[in-house]
Amino acid sequence: MIKKYGLGAIVAGSLAFTAPAAMATEFINILTGGTSGVYYPLGVALSEIYASGIEDSRTQVQSTKASVENLNLLQQGRGELGFALGDSVKDAFEGNAEVGFAQPLENLRAIAAIYPNFIQIAATSASGAVTVADLAGKSVSVGAAKSGTEVNARKIFGALDMTYDDLGKVEYLPFAESVELMKNRQLDATVQSSGLGSAALKDLSATQDVTYVSVPAEVAATLGAPYAAGVIPAGTYPGQDADIPTLAITNILVTSTAVSDETAYAMTKLLFENLDTMKAAHAAAGAINIEDAVKNSPIPLHPGAERYYKEMGLM
Repeated sequence: MIKKYGLGAIVAGSLAFTAPAAMATEFINILTGGTSGVYYPLGVALSEIYASGIEDSRTQVQSTKASVENLNLLQQGRGELGFALGDSVKDAFEGNAEVGFAQPLENLRAIAAIYPNFIQIAATSASGAVTVADLAGKSVSVGAAKSGTEVNARKIFGALDMTYDDLGKVEYLPFAESVELMKNRQLDATVQSSGLGSAALKDLSATQDVTYVSVPAEVAATLGAPYAAGVIPAGTYPGQDADIPTLAITNILVTSTAVSDETAYAMTKLLFENLDTMKAAHAAAGAINIEDAVKNSPIPLHPGAERYYKEMGLM
């Protein structure tokens, strides 16, 4: 049964409780990403929403290396909800050892397709990089090893007949650490796959002279779904005065078969009933809408989520 009452407090920025641990009957661990990305603040918002809306629940937000790690943790029963990129979800369900899934993760189930990630590649203006091909010979951070960002980077370079060997140096670092290296002139560029308005990139653009590198539209055509052509609109970051062609990939909220139908139903319902709270946590959530939530999922919907969408007349 869903019961609503006042928002619980976030403890140390990552935990929310509605009752003492001894009384908690429903534990919801939300798997996110690095604290400087978009997954984390949205995960914190969801923890508040669920703590106040699901009776006798205890929620926790876990910072992770994002998509690949989240999906493996869900399969292992070490999380109840996780954020992940659509291509990683597809690779996980089918089993793609190259990107970190030794066997198909058949327990995964979808809650909702949410906002799109955009490939955002920031390079120092001194590097002279304007398009992805210009990164040849440069030092580039491609994201944490086997993260969703790193999977994206490898596929984009592959679509252009490039490999990491074509780069001058490869770093496997989360967003914030990549930005710090660029500030210290130890790195030419960072590849970041996230919602628009990344805190790390805002920080970088506000303090450094950077260029946002374009990704040719033909890369989307080569890679196919779930990749699509996208744009980083002018003004998204300080000093970025032109639209930047790039790629977009849908993010998916994922759960597992170990989560009950009632809990999955509540998580889905409360998400869409509290979109204002999500938008307040990060502007990227402005792109979440229920009409797109059930479209083009590479994995089956959880029966609890499916029940909610049927009630809303979407299935």
